[in-house]
Amino acid sequence: MKGIILAGGSGTRLQPLTQAVSKQLLPIFDKPLVYYPLSVLMLAGIREILIISTPTDLPAFRRLLGDGNKLGLQLHYATQPEPNGLAEAFVIGADFIGDDDVALVLGDNIFYGPGFSGTLRRHVTSLDGCVLFGYPVKDPQRYGVGEADADGRLISIEEKPAVPRSDRAITGLYFYDNGVVDVARSLRPSARGELEITDVNLRYLRQGRALLVDLGRGFAWLDTGTHDALLEAGQFVQVLEHRQGVRIACIEEIALRMGFIDTDACYELGAALAKSGYGEYVMDVARSAR
Repeated sequence: MKGIILAGGSGTRLQPLTQAVSKQLLPIFDKPLVYYPLSVLMLAGIREILIISTPTDLPAFRRLLGDGNKLGLQLHYATQPEPNGLAEAFVIGADFIGDDDVALVLGDNIFYGPGFSGTLRRHVTSLDGCVLFGYPVKDPQRYGVGEADADGRLISIEEKPAVPRSDRAITGLYFYDNGVVDVARSLRPSARGELEITDVNLRYLRQGRALLVDLGRGFAWLDTGTHDALLEAGQFVQVLEHRQGVRIACIEEIALRMGFIDTDACYELGAALAKSGYGEYVMDVARSAR
C-alpha cells in the first residue's frame, strides 16, 4: 500500500495565521502539524508517500521533509492548484498509485490511541474495498456520519444530517483498493464544484465493500481547522508528552520502531536537532534501543 497526505487548501478559517504559511506547517506544540498524519501512514507500515499541496506551499514541505531517505521513506510531491475536493487526490496521484492500494490521510488530522499501529496494519493486509475510520462525537450534525451493521459493514453515510443515524463521525483517514483511481476519475463535481470523497465512499457502500472501523473510547481524533482546535490540539499533545515522557508523532522514533532505520541513523537525526528538547529525545530513544 502507498500513502497520500493531502495538505492543500488555503486555510481560510485560520487566517491570518495562514496568510504566509501552509496550515499543515503550523506548530502543534513541538512539531509541525504534517508530522502527525505522516506518522499515521508510517505506523501503518507505509513507506512510499505522496504529499499533495499548493504550488506556493510545496517547496516548504520539500525543505522540511526532503526525499524521506533519512527516515527510510520515499517521499514524492505533487501540486493541487485549486481545492477541487478530497477525491481529486486520487486523480492527481494516479501515476504514483500505479497498481497498488492506497491510504489517504488529511494533513490537518491528528490521531492518537492505544494499539493504533496494529489496527492500521491489520486493515492494510485484509483490505477488500475500502476502510473508513469512525469516531464518536457529541455533535454528529456537524460531520459526515457513518452507520455500520454488527459486522462493521457500512450501511449508510450522511453529510451533516439533521437527525443522525449514529454518532460516528467519519475521520480524515481512508484506505482503498486500487479501484479508487477509476472511481475518482468517473466522478462529476458536486454542486460546490468539488470531487467529493463521500461520493467515492458511496460507490464502495453500494458494492457492499466498505467497512467502518470504530476508533472508540480512549482514542483521540483531532481536527485542527479552527484557531480554538489548533490551540486545543497543542495543549493535548503538551499534556500527554509532559505526563508520559514520550513524544507523540515523533517520526524519527517511529521510523526506528518500525525498522525503517537503525539506531545509528536515528541518533544522527536527533543530533541534527540537538539544541532542542525534541532532538535530545530522539538521541535518547536511539541510545535506549542500542
